[in-house]
Amino acid sequence: MEAVARSPEDALRPRRLRRAKPLRFRPWLPGAAWGDVMEPRPMGGRVRAIRRIVGAVLWTLIAIPIQAVLMQLPGRAKIRFARTYHAMLCRLIGLKVQVVGTPSRGPSVLFVSNHSSWLDILVLGGVVEAAFVSKDEVGRWPLVGTVARLGRTVFVSRKRNSTGREASEIQARLADGDNIILFPEGTSNDGTRVLPFRSSFLTVAQDAKQVQPVSLVYDRLGGLPACRRDRPFFAWYGDMDIASHFWRIARRSGARATVLLHEPADPAAFPDRKTLAAATSDVVAEGAALLRQNRPVEPLRLRPPGG
Repeated sequence: MEAVARSPEDALRPRRLRRAKPLRFRPWLPGAAWGDVMEPRPMGGRVRAIRRIVGAVLWTLIAIPIQAVLMQLPGRAKIRFARTYHAMLCRLIGLKVQVVGTPSRGPSVLFVSNHSSWLDILVLGGVVEAAFVSKDEVGRWPLVGTVARLGRTVFVSRKRNSTGREASEIQARLADGDNIILFPEGTSNDGTRVLPFRSSFLTVAQDAKQVQPVSLVYDRLGGLPACRRDRPFFAWYGDMDIASHFWRIARRSGARATVLLHEPADPAAFPDRKTLAAATSDVVAEGAALLRQNRPVEPLRLRPPGG
């Protein structure tokens, strides 16, 4: 056999593939929506998801008539059961919740929190006894709208001619001693930051006896600290579909959310709603940043100007 001398460039060049056409893998079913659902993965993830979804639906169907009866009765039973419902739902879908700080017992407390996902409703609803403020479209969603109405949610629209009426409803709730959970960012995001709070959302703060900032971060996935790459996994924003998002969440294990309840303050200590919005936004953003860095955290103080 004769040795053929080749240049170093030719020796390092890979041999031509014998196969004329490269292998191409196609999804089992057409459409991008099936990509995460039908792609080859361990069967345990699918079984886990089905078990969790069935459990969540059954618990909801049991809770609806109970809450409907409690809504007709006086007292705080309907408020306590709503908290129990949300806390149990978090357990059923495999989402652990860690709480740092103490929620203000009220009455008339306005909780202001960052917002990145529909999961925020379950997490905060299982931690504090309060009603949510949600956009009007949610009230028309199947099943979800029924649950929201039974949870005494205040629905608001984006029409300017109804803003005064909706603000009056929230103010009346606070005047009656109800606690309210508000997302002053005005929209959800990818979970990697906190958007500046809109001062218009805090118009109702003057009727609250206390304002308590809340930082909420999803900081564990698969039992390990969540990194920047994992934040959008929990986030729900834009035109995302809630059903497929729920499926992805239910398939994974070891998820955790941490709720950091900062020290409450009297809204009357702030000269106007813009100052209050800036102060609460800074406290919530700072707490969320510490949680995303997996650092030890403590409740921060909401300081009024000159305090």
